[in-house]
Amino acid sequence: MQVTPLGEQLRDWRSRRRMSQMDLALETEISTRHLSFIETGRSKPSPQMLGRIADRLGVPHRARNALLLAAGYAPDYQERPLDSPDMAAMQAIVEHVLKGHEPYPALAVDRHWNMVAANAAIAILIEQVAPALLVPPVNVLRIALHPDGLAPQIVNYGEWRDHILHRLDLQIEASADAGLVALREELTGYAVEANDNRGGHVSSIAVPLILDTVAGRISFVSTVTIFGTPVDITLSELAIEAFFPADAESAALLQRLAGKP
Repeated sequence: MQVTPLGEQLRDWRSRRRMSQMDLALETEISTRHLSFIETGRSKPSPQMLGRIADRLGVPHRARNALLLAAGYAPDYQERPLDSPDMAAMQAIVEHVLKGHEPYPALAVDRHWNMVAANAAIAILIEQVAPALLVPPVNVLRIALHPDGLAPQIVNYGEWRDHILHRLDLQIEASADAGLVALREELTGYAVEANDNRGGHVSSIAVPLILDTVAGRISFVSTVTIFGTPVDITLSELAIEAFFPADAESAALLQRLAGKP
């Protein structure tokens, strides 16, 4: 596997963060000349110095490993599958959070928005989705915007589409992940649904997901949970998205569907 030179990686991250060499040098307490030498390959930083630079640039775990490898050092972070024995305790925590959120939908996704776990209440979101979109790996953003997915059911499709693409843009800016770039290109290529502006709701607090389901109209708002101190790449990139009813009518309907009084 070809490793991108360290200097090229650093320049790219510095450009993404809109920082000059002088700005970065001042904030990491090294000379501009030394930083310039690192970026041109004339000087090799210590792992500690590279860590300071990565901290200031907000480089994610996966990309930090790439920086270390390019500098000739061993990577700092392991990457273990969520279903590996070493991750059993973390997997149990994820399942506990998902189960505890019932009767409301919740799911866990990886860095590319592929679903790695979900609770039983997710059925209300996928019951009308085409089977082909539910073949693993199941990408939740593809399901959300695909014409054979949730798109025809989303009342405020235009608003929700803009929300998803904005979130994706922020992730791409933060991670420089080529997989996310490809996913965004795919999503923007979908035909805009006829219900693009039907019943749209603009909220100054949160963007809702308003669905016309077989059981009736349900409005959701969502929250995202991440692990606070991960030292594993898989865990650092894992996110749990939990959907809550946005109004009393939606809450009552979800409780009724779950068979609760």
